[in-house]
Amino acid sequence: MNDQHTLDKRQVRRAFDRAASSYDQAAVLQHEICERMLSRLDYIKFVPDAVLDVGSGTGYGNSKLRLRYPDTQLLALDIALAMHFQARPNIPGWKKWLPNFSKQTDYICGDVEQLPLTDNCVDLVWSNLALQWCNNLEQTFSEIHRVLRINGLFMFSTFGPDTLKELRQAFSHADDYHHVNRFIDMHDIGDLLVHNGFATPVMDMEYITLTYAEVIDVMRDLKAIGAHNVTKGRRRGLMGKNIWQQSIRQYETLRQAGKLPATFEIIYGHAWKPQPRTSILTPETRREIGLE
Repeated sequence: MNDQHTLDKRQVRRAFDRAASSYDQAAVLQHEICERMLSRLDYIKFVPDAVLDVGSGTGYGNSKLRLRYPDTQLLALDIALAMHFQARPNIPGWKKWLPNFSKQTDYICGDVEQLPLTDNCVDLVWSNLALQWCNNLEQTFSEIHRVLRINGLFMFSTFGPDTLKELRQAFSHADDYHHVNRFIDMHDIGDLLVHNGFATPVMDMEYITLTYAEVIDVMRDLKAIGAHNVTKGRRRGLMGKNIWQQSIRQYETLRQAGKLPATFEIIYGHAWKPQPRTSILTPETRREIGLE
């Protein structure tokens, strides 16, 4: 990865810690994508004993997984501790006595690139819009493969390269800094899954376009969900007034029917951890290597 695109993980953690209290009010897209992921589980006849929710945030997806799998052990992992504090009160006290909430969720503060879990400990790794916050996707997939049990399922969504293309285009005319995080192509993700031992990956993609009245509204929404630009190639100081106004003028050229678009390329995927391959040795080969 280009060093300028490397994410500063401390800044990632701080951004999501600060956004924890405002996240759910602004995370309309994130919740919608979670619902679409959940609907895909209807076509997969699979009941896991243990689920790891990677990038669990304020617990929206986790609560939905609890309803779907009431007898399953749930692990919620997020890099930002404040997200966990926000997630835990989301279950009202009286609901904790209902059968669907009879099992407690275990909250883990950690990074998916270095999972603090033992090998072969979960049957389903669920990740809704977290992979784009990883610097080394190959290492991330290796870690997920490690903690999955044999025949376990990895199901995820992430953003593709066309995400926030309007914002990127607007700022590209203003300076040479990186104003939008880097996103990986769907085909590269599929290749990395296979390279890291996953079988029969299924990938697809769709575009979702949100509309806004003003450019500043786009920026406010991104800030409210902690989606700051935290690449090493970002501008460290304040943006000058002239650069900001030039960027806004460029974005305004995209206005249609009185609204400004913000495009998101959504990549969905799932893959399985297969049985390890075993080699069948012929009698001749066995004799050659001294086994007979």
